[in-house]
Amino acid sequence: MIPTAQAIPQHGAPVSEPVSASARRRSVAVLVVLWCVLHLGGLFSPGLLDDVDSIYIEAAREMLHRHDYVTPYVDGIRFFDKPPLMYWLAAAGMKVFGEYDWAARLLLSVCVLGLFLAVYALGTRLFSERGGFYAALVLATSLGPYVFTRFYIPDILNALWMTLGIYLLLLALDREQEGRSPRWATWGFAAVMALNLLTKGLIGILFPAAFVLLYAAITGQLRRLLRLPLLSSATLFLLIALPWHVLAALRNPAVAMPPGMGLPARAGWFWFYIVNEHVLRFRGLRIPHDYGQVPLPLFWAMFFLWLTPWFVLLPTAAARYLQIWRNRAMESDRTTRSALTVLLWSGLVLGFFSLSSRQEYYSLPALPALALMAGDVLARAEGDDTQMRRSVHRLFTWFLLPTTTVLALVCAVLGIVSRPTLAGTDISAVLTSNPDQYNLALGHLHDLTASAMGFFRAPLLGMAAAMLGVGPVAWLLRQRSERTANAMMAVSMCGALLCVHTGLARFYPIIGSKGLATSLAAAVRPEDAILLDGELTSGSTLLFYTRHPLLLVNGRVNGPWFGSLWPDVPPIFDDEAALHRAWRSQQHVYLLTYDRARIADLERVAPVHLFASAGGKLLLSNR
Repeated sequence: MIPTAQAIPQHGAPVSEPVSASARRRSVAVLVVLWCVLHLGGLFSPGLLDDVDSIYIEAAREMLHRHDYVTPYVDGIRFFDKPPLMYWLAAAGMKVFGEYDWAARLLLSVCVLGLFLAVYALGTRLFSERGGFYAALVLATSLGPYVFTRFYIPDILNALWMTLGIYLLLLALDREQEGRSPRWATWGFAAVMALNLLTKGLIGILFPAAFVLLYAAITGQLRRLLRLPLLSSATLFLLIALPWHVLAALRNPAVAMPPGMGLPARAGWFWFYIVNEHVLRFRGLRIPHDYGQVPLPLFWAMFFLWLTPWFVLLPTAAARYLQIWRNRAMESDRTTRSALTVLLWSGLVLGFFSLSSRQEYYSLPALPALALMAGDVLARAEGDDTQMRRSVHRLFTWFLLPTTTVLALVCAVLGIVSRPTLAGTDISAVLTSNPDQYNLALGHLHDLTASAMGFFRAPLLGMAAAMLGVGPVAWLLRQRSERTANAMMAVSMCGALLCVHTGLARFYPIIGSKGLATSLAAAVRPEDAILLDGELTSGSTLLFYTRHPLLLVNGRVNGPWFGSLWPDVPPIFDDEAALHRAWRSQQHVYLLTYDRARIADLERVAPVHLFASAGGKLLLSNR
């Protein structure tokens, strides 16, 4: 138990100086401007990616057309992999603004702004207004949160609910201790947890629930926790979270499964979503076998890398909070509990995924905790904590300054010496192919070669300038003003992240097919057939942009696999013989393939015409 004293303020108590409304308005305004520049402006390009990005948004589009918001479908196949909130958000955006990719992304982008403001509010509560602002600034201008909002995955939304949940829990406990009603804060926590369950499944409530119990136990507040309105909060949680789960189970009951596949005799939504996607995935026994996972040392390294460049502050922050915890009997209750909050939060996420299956972005729900640590360090260094200021200066001098200088030189040299690409050159012609890496979120980065740098000259030169701002220029400014140096780092990181966005747009033909799909959409007729050579993720953008069903050649794997076992599955799965029959038929057939050998294969059946090509993908036609 943490010792307390009547004279020491709690989490909700005012700090030494009240925060002015004008300071809050300025902080919020800066965060909104950053969001507009980095996120709102990036909604319109590039197009959807071939993979979960377009698959999730296509599921939302099919929800609109089916008027079924319970069972997700992709290409007419039941798709049980994820809970529904992400689909509902995309569907709502398209319902209001039309079936555009930017409309589908819009509400998730708004939630990113909500995350910045939630981190600001929590940081203000834990530390100070300045600490909260810097924490949100760190999160807004870091690499990971930006990169993993370039495509449509639920993990950044999971981070939002986690942040709001912790804020509301601390508020509820403080209000109960102060003799005020904790009802609204506790109800808010229950609602946020229900939304997290509908966003990320059981993992969405595991971390917050574990945090609540451990935090209350360590701080000696278990009895106070029991005095919260738990029954009404549980009722609210069930009212929000339970209906979809019940309806999904009722509308998708167990059906007979084929033998010899390791499946139970009968399985439905409950087995696939609850047992397979949660229990078996955690144990690494998911059917079909889960995608490759990041090695543990790399996962830990990336956990900090995603907070680039601000992760340089984390050693000082961690040392400070561990020291506070060791000396908690001599520290204020507010300081000790703030340290416990960020350490416990980040430790839970890291610990869990160190034992479970993991991808590069699974650590995103813990990044707000790291941002809070970094923000507190920046605020103290800017204030009257001379020891903290000296520590920050050492870290920037001996690590960030040389690192960013080297990065700036490398980017500048690559940008200068790389040959300009000839007009009309396909980027795929200067890349390597590493399909063994594509089961990782950023696996396509292994395809880059030195000769490909000509496609990225402008982003490379922009990145060089940005790294000079983050490192040498900010270091010089820090000798006079911490605030000016921090502002320079944030502005420079905005430039760096915009260069990342530009680079992604230039790399897009490799990881997306919007150009091919829009060309095809202008030509295809309802009676024509569009075939995809391989699994759905290799060309899933065709579904969204053509509004035409896809036939999958040898594609009964991964995403559509379990839904394909349903008795009412549409006939979208073809084999080699079916492809050949279709190619020599009177029907107009299009085929998207990565394999040039397909041309020779199909020419033995009927003429082959190249309709379009981009990013190493060929769009062939039999007419």
